[in-house]
Amino acid sequence: MIRQACQDSSDPHSCVSDFQTECDRDAGRRDPAWVLGAAVKTTIGEARRAIETVSSLTTLSNEIREQIAIRDCMELLDMSVEELGASMAELQRIQPGGPPRNARREENLKAWLSAALGNQDTCIEGFEATDGRIRNSITGSLRQVTRLVSNVLAEFKRVVTIRPSFPSNRTVGSEFPTWIGEEERGLVRMEPGMMHVDAVVAQDGSGRYQTIMAAVEEVPDHGERRYVIYVKRGVYRENVELKKKKSNIMMVGEGMGLTVVSSGRNFLQGWTTYRTATFAVSGRGFIARDMTFRNTAGPGNRQAVALRVDSDRSAFFRCSIEGYQDTLYAHSLRQFYRDCNIHGTITITAQGRKDPNQATGFSIQKSFVYATVPTYLGRPWKPYSRTVFMQTYMSGLVRPEGWLEWAGNFGLNTLYYGEYTNYGPGAGTGGRVRWAGYHAIRDARVAAMFTVRRFIDGGSWLPSTGVIFTAGLTK
Repeated sequence: MIRQACQDSSDPHSCVSDFQTECDRDAGRRDPAWVLGAAVKTTIGEARRAIETVSSLTTLSNEIREQIAIRDCMELLDMSVEELGASMAELQRIQPGGPPRNARREENLKAWLSAALGNQDTCIEGFEATDGRIRNSITGSLRQVTRLVSNVLAEFKRVVTIRPSFPSNRTVGSEFPTWIGEEERGLVRMEPGMMHVDAVVAQDGSGRYQTIMAAVEEVPDHGERRYVIYVKRGVYRENVELKKKKSNIMMVGEGMGLTVVSSGRNFLQGWTTYRTATFAVSGRGFIARDMTFRNTAGPGNRQAVALRVDSDRSAFFRCSIEGYQDTLYAHSLRQFYRDCNIHGTITITAQGRKDPNQATGFSIQKSFVYATVPTYLGRPWKPYSRTVFMQTYMSGLVRPEGWLEWAGNFGLNTLYYGEYTNYGPGAGTGGRVRWAGYHAIRDARVAAMFTVRRFIDGGSWLPSTGVIFTAGLTK
């Protein structure tokens, strides 16, 4: 079974070796869920050793960018350990002889494992523009973690494609499960003056806090109930970061352009791309509405993120995200944006899927693409980059070829770029690129795979945010 589990791995020989070490500790079970759990356990141990390796390097460099990159790596590896731990707990719920396939469990596992795989890449990318000594010292440890997670994803994909489907408790129609109450659904629609808020931020002193970070720091860690922070109008010149332990926060402003979080952090100042974000959120279940996130660094300062999101099952409603390069860094996990404006330059998307088994990508549906100069829809940052535009208006300044190479032929045969029933003067597909990975989608069944319901399992969690959404395709 172990050799069968490793047949789709990028490195079958090492995959067998890693799995066998853990399996030798328990000669009893050999069902697919147990094999996967053993592999995840091995990977967690390797990730923890990588954290120790990275931590030991903090005194070897005084260069600011390297110090920031080391801190990024420790945080990202810690998130990987947490995501792998959640995956192992989910696998342990699968009992031998019981129904091994559950759609919701599958969505969780794919999301968490995909995030754990991507974190190591972000760590290495942080050492751009350094002399490479520190990066070379940790690459081996990170490569091992990446390979192990990739093996688990490959085996998980094999298992779920050969087992019979087990129905989930997804809902249809209104997309509101019976266990979501009307009060919880109304949070996003309710006027701030009508809702219960836990903290008020106001620059004029009319609230308990004058900065957003001051309010965030007092939010209880690992909260299970919704914690609402109301941010009154004003331009808050600060960098806000909601760490992984700050969960289930809802931040409510007074409107786009009225409640503004603004900073000018950028790559040329010595920050990593990951750390340039004006507003960064990692705690699960985050909701924001009626706010602006802005990075004021000009186009000559390279990467300068306005909003970075690692928050699983997060939602943004009526928000403006403004910058130049890398405006929105949708780093990992399941995110949903509705009635939001995203301003930037270069290309609209640069999606970073590196492994064919990762459940990552961008799906842009029922939106509007405007431009002030000729613009591309995207380019492949990583070899399996995946982006789909559906039922979206495209202005005449979308270039006829639509998509741009990253570097020569890189990724052109392995990416997945799709367009489905878009409209407007820039939506014609007749002049689009002729890459193997480009698809002018004609079949609604194919397009349905990239809807909210199918792509981010939105029916299971978006109703609890109160954000109105379209689960499938519209006519």
